[in-house]
Amino acid sequence: MRGLRKTYGSRAAVDDVDLDVRSGEVFALLGPNGAGKTTMVEILEGYRQRDAGEVSVLGQDPANAGRGWRARVGIVLQGTGEFEELTVREVVTHFAGLYPDADDPATVIALVGLSDKANARTRTLSGGQKRRLDVALGIVGRPELLFLDEPTTGFDPAARHEFWELIRRLAANGTTILLTTHYLEEAEALADRVGVIVAGRIVAVDTTEALGGRQDAPATVTWQRPDGAVETADTHTPTALVAELAVRYGGEAPGLTVSRPTLEDVYLSMIGAGR
Repeated sequence: MRGLRKTYGSRAAVDDVDLDVRSGEVFALLGPNGAGKTTMVEILEGYRQRDAGEVSVLGQDPANAGRGWRARVGIVLQGTGEFEELTVREVVTHFAGLYPDADDPATVIALVGLSDKANARTRTLSGGQKRRLDVALGIVGRPELLFLDEPTTGFDPAARHEFWELIRRLAANGTTILLTTHYLEEAEALADRVGVIVAGRIVAVDTTEALGGRQDAPATVTWQRPDGAVETADTHTPTALVAELAVRYGGEAPGLTVSRPTLEDVYLSMIGAGR
């Protein structure tokens, strides 16, 4: 994207954005509600027209790309649709017929962990299982690029971690993935890089470890003094301070903790400053 812009009336939903996503990476787009994530992704998917700027996705402009380009792109929306009376196998097989070089439906069903539900009607699936079916429909065409829009919203922690393993397998097979999520731990677990969008503008792009200078931020060391009071120090040399405390207290310093800014700390600071 170069100079990407989309306005609604006087409001710029996407405001002069430049961004590159590398082939083969998992890229997470973070931002509060209304920041412009969905508008940007829909432009990249070819669903929405832009007002200005240049966009190239897999070497083509999605605004006028044809069926050949669409067959190379997989999309998992927040809800693909309802197929209440069809079985999982029937739905995946139907969608496979829409692509020129689709994967084997049984293979895809196994990849998303639904083999034991292949003959179940979709109305009987749990929320997490329906989300797996959504992903199956997004990948059955063997996409080079997969868009995931808040894929684990509403998942319980166990289902979310199972879904993460699926995404890791897809990434390991070379699929480029653009992910939008409100779960920072999801971005930290999956993304090679993240971008933060606030009020239509990208305010930062980096790895989760380096975002906002996390790796260079001072560590906070906290311990308990003999009188019971808690003491805190911010330092760029926490190992030296911990060693000093160990000598001072003859071994273990009571109540010792060492922490650095979390991804959430950095993210909240960014979206607060950008609003």
